[in-house]
Amino acid sequence: MKCLKTHKTFNGLTQFWSHDSHETKTEMKFSTFIPEGSIKGCIVWLSGLTCNEENFICKAGSQKILSDLGLMVIAPDTSPRGLNLHGEHDSYDFGSGAGFYVDATQAPYDSNYRMYSYVANELYDLIQNEFKVKNISIMGHSMGGHGAIVIGLKNPDKFKSISAFSPIVNPSVVPWGNKAFSGYLGSDKLKWSQYDSVELLKAGKSHPNTILIHQGTNDEFWKTQLMTESFIETAISINQKHHVKFCDGYDHSYYFIASFIQEQILHHSQYLK
Repeated sequence: MKCLKTHKTFNGLTQFWSHDSHETKTEMKFSTFIPEGSIKGCIVWLSGLTCNEENFICKAGSQKILSDLGLMVIAPDTSPRGLNLHGEHDSYDFGSGAGFYVDATQAPYDSNYRMYSYVANELYDLIQNEFKVKNISIMGHSMGGHGAIVIGLKNPDKFKSISAFSPIVNPSVVPWGNKAFSGYLGSDKLKWSQYDSVELLKAGKSHPNTILIHQGTNDEFWKTQLMTESFIETAISINQKHHVKFCDGYDHSYYFIASFIQEQILHHSQYLK
């Protein structure tokens, strides 16, 4: 790992890092906030479409509450970079900045676009081995909310709690997910279901702790891309503990995230003791 820059923040450190990833076979970047003193736990933050390792750490305003609770956060980039694969930079919702937290099986993306394994395995191990933190939870926004719930449901032994802002919970049936899954996974919808929160719940995946979701009612993507109600209905049907909070008048932006980030971090803190 290489530390690229450091800023003192609320007596802790906001830092930006790079390292060579064995999963993506590229340099990957991530940001961290590390509180002063002992670290009680770490929350992995997964960002949404077009974002990188800087968006959350610069915009969400999380450092004060993290410092108060003695928690670390780590925010990785949303895709491999520097590859220039065919079609990789043609649109905002596929390829660069849009890894969708899947392990691609379709060429030319299958060799490098392994964001599921990067987060669930490589980054998880890095947190434990490099930062010496054992208690880990996961959260994210939009595409990253999708990634957080999927990774958390499939790895309940690793991630102690799950939360999300405006997650894409049923990507198999919405335009963003159809485009990404077709390009990364091909036409086999059985593969798609392995990265779909609603389908995972239907298949029996669950998490022992309450999944927290914040959803803004003025979110322009709520009804067409996110499918929040489908998650609620399915979670109820299998008795998955969940709390979906609809936030009146809020949109899909980081202004929304900043307004409720304290609630989500407090949610995780009860499981990161």
